[in-house]
Amino acid sequence: MNIFKRLFRIGTAEAHSALDKLEDPIKMTEQGIRELKENLEKSLVALAEVKALAIRSRNDHETYSEKAADYERKAMLLLKNGQNGTMEAGEADRLAAECLVKKQENTKHASDALGDKEKFENSVTQLDGNIKGLKKKISHYENELRTLKARVKVASATKDINKQMSSMDSGGTVAMLERMKEKVAQEEALAESYGDIATESRSLDQEIEQAIGDEGRISANEELEKMKERLGINTDNSSSNA
Repeated sequence: MNIFKRLFRIGTAEAHSALDKLEDPIKMTEQGIRELKENLEKSLVALAEVKALAIRSRNDHETYSEKAADYERKAMLLLKNGQNGTMEAGEADRLAAECLVKKQENTKHASDALGDKEKFENSVTQLDGNIKGLKKKISHYENELRTLKARVKVASATKDINKQMSSMDSGGTVAMLERMKEKVAQEEALAESYGDIATESRSLDQEIEQAIGDEGRISANEELEKMKERLGINTDNSSSNA
């Protein structure tokens, strides 16, 4: 029992100590609970044995009391037989005296059995109280153990997260993100610039075509006539044959 007094007296301090040290209180608590359960099993066995003794003492008290009453009844019958002449008075007195001796012996045994019965019943009451106390303590310490294990898990997870966060180069990470943002913005601007250039090129071609219009087709017809002349093709004959 002292192990639990020491354990839970320092429980608060241990909870705030290094996590590696928390493993020892958990193992100590588990060992303490195992010992309490072993004591509980022994107490249950002892309780059953003492109850059996109490039951036996009660039965002995009843048996001896009945025997004492029976010997008293027999002594009375013997005295009556001696008085009415059924048997010799001296022999009746002798046998009646023996019956009374037996009655006294059984009365003494009945009294002793009654004392044992009361003593064993008191032990049963005490053991039953101890067992209830053990069960209550086991339940309490098991709840404490579950809470302690949960706190260890939470503390361990929190420690790992905080450790990772503290080891991160927040300044370098922010600078890297800013560089990435700048590069993305530059790429987006460059893409938009190429789009504008392509649009401007298409608009320029359209303006040129619109400005030339029919003049471009007239120039092409004149060049065709000149080419026919160089080849000696008579444009008039072509026209008349047509």
